Amino acid sequence: MAQISMKKAISRTCTIEAPCKINLHLKIGNKRPDGFHNLESLFAALAFGDTISFQETGNKGALTLETEWEGPENAVPNPIPIEENLVFKAVSLFRRLTGYENGLNIHLLKRIPPGAGLGGGSSDAASTLLALNFLAETDLGFKKLREMALSLGSDVPFFLSGGAAYVSGRGELIEPVKPPGNLWVVLVKPPFFSNTAYAYRRLDEIREKAPLPDIKAEDVSKERIISALASSEDPRSWPFYNDFLPVFLAAREGEDREKALCLKAILEELGRLGADFAGLSGSGSCCFGIFTDREKAEKAQKKLSGHENYPKLSFFLAQKADPVLKY
Repeated sequence: MAQISMKKAISRTCTIEAPCKINLHLKIGNKRPDGFHNLESLFAALAFGDTISFQETGNKGALTLETEWEGPENAVPNPIPIEENLVFKAVSLFRRLTGYENGLNIHLLKRIPPGAGLGGGSSDAASTLLALNFLAETDLGFKKLREMALSLGSDVPFFLSGGAAYVSGRGELIEPVKPPGNLWVVLVKPPFFSNTAYAYRRLDEIREKAPLPDIKAEDVSKERIISALASSEDPRSWPFYNDFLPVFLAAREGEDREKALCLKAILEELGRLGADFAGLSGSGSCCFGIFTDREKAEKAQKKLSGHENYPKLSFFLAQKADPVLKY
């Protein structure tokens, strides 16, 4: 009986979905002494993401990570060393803090393009922590998982619960809010990636010189932000904005100018195609349109599929998917 039990334990597999997110609103504060920036943001998870499968093996401490890309060639991520992959980092952290040593074969099916402001790597990391906590039966509480998640990245804690949330601090302060219903989201990834560190540097540089005239100077209160989303308010009256967008659009030369024109064209086209609200997610490069009419959203997805863009039609998720255990 002991041998049969061991065989089952070794052959266990766990699969979990890792959704992307968009920033419906993103206000960036000044740089903090620790090098991070304070932010006020409205995160919302979507029904579009990666799938991660974990299979336990009998090789103590062993780890293999296979990544498969599902998407157009122009959105394929550049290969990175396994040590820099957030799934690998999450596994290493979990093992170090819990003593879990079972061998693992991991298959990561990537759909979320990197450098898009959709939180793909952060979602993968959070999903890995959730899956291992379930697979290893360590029963870590949410507080401990959140501490682990924050050490992996500012956006990682949000993905432990998903849904929608008002996020502040450097990402560690998360207040769940009711996600909107009956809305459709068209994601449009342009044919280039965005570098988050560079985006923050440009924002800081511009602020040191003088504020851009088209950056919103007025503060939108936390209460106004939350109520606008939770009350099913018409997206056309949403007060949301993204502090990075005017920074990008202000570029006047070189490659940055070409990217600015591309983002501007996508946002304008989303508006022409019937989006009730359009914006930039995170530090880019993905734009999104919010539609109250599904037919218009479907037509917009088809229309925007040219010019090397990568459009996806999705909707808001109410909560994070649970890990699925199999034998």
